[in-house]
Amino acid sequence: MPLEPSVFPEEVQLAFFIFGQLKDTWEGNSGTYMGKIWSDFNFLVELYEIEDVKEVFKWTKVYENILVEQLAEEAKRKRKAEEAKAGRGGKQYTHNVRG
Repeated sequence: MPLEPSVFPEEVQLAFFIFGQLKDTWEGNSGTYMGKIWSDFNFLVELYEIEDVKEVFKWTKVYENILVEQLAEEAKRKRKAEEAKAGRGGKQYTHNVRG
């Protein structure tokens, strides 16, 4: 069962909140999740009057790294499954070219 955000210290809860406010960035061709766009971070911590900015930043980056790794692993498993499916179920075409 996943943990509730309320079980974490306040700085970690704030990190989850700030993380949710930042925009995502995706690699265009492959659709790979690249992480967050951090340009609004300072604005958000000032807006919400967050005192321990360094600690919140640290936990936000930790969370981002975990998420990026999980999404990359998921994409890798999906790609391997698609490759395996294509390899065993696809038609094999051979072309005889004579010169």
